[in-house]
Amino acid sequence: MKRLFLMGRSEAGKTSLAQALRGEELHYHKTQFTYANDDTIDTPGEYSESKAVGVGLACFSFESDVVAIVIAADEPFTVFAPNCGAFLNRPLIGVITKIDSPYANVAMVSQWLLSSGCERIFQVNNITGEGVGELRNYLQEELPQISLEEAKRLQGMGLHDWDALPSEA
Repeated sequence: MKRLFLMGRSEAGKTSLAQALRGEELHYHKTQFTYANDDTIDTPGEYSESKAVGVGLACFSFESDVVAIVIAADEPFTVFAPNCGAFLNRPLIGVITKIDSPYANVAMVSQWLLSSGCERIFQVNNITGEGVGELRNYLQEELPQISLEEAKRLQGMGLHDWDALPSEA
């Protein structure tokens, strides 16, 4: 399973998402520090909300296989700038939580995530489990194993290391 790095504002549902992915019973737990286990790196929302400690997110991201921006569907704004994932050398995905909120605006949050550079977006409800299985399946897909030469070739074509090799024409 790919190791997932979660970043997002406080109360976005990062810790609940980690619990749901592991099949645990959901219980509120304020993340006070970066918590890492074999499959998830969970960060405090304050890291995304403050420039003073936000750079720490970049450092932690290198310990993961996939980086996820988590935004609740009822958020009134985003703290993530357009193309903010440009510094990453990991796939960037978006996760929209709280999709059942009466104040949910999934279309707006999807646009924020696309603008941030997310390659794929998952809509989840941590309580009911809706969408969690799809995200779990994505995380269970095998990572491509490529040589340094293949990585250099892909980078020379402006592609990511995890992109499929183009077919020879």
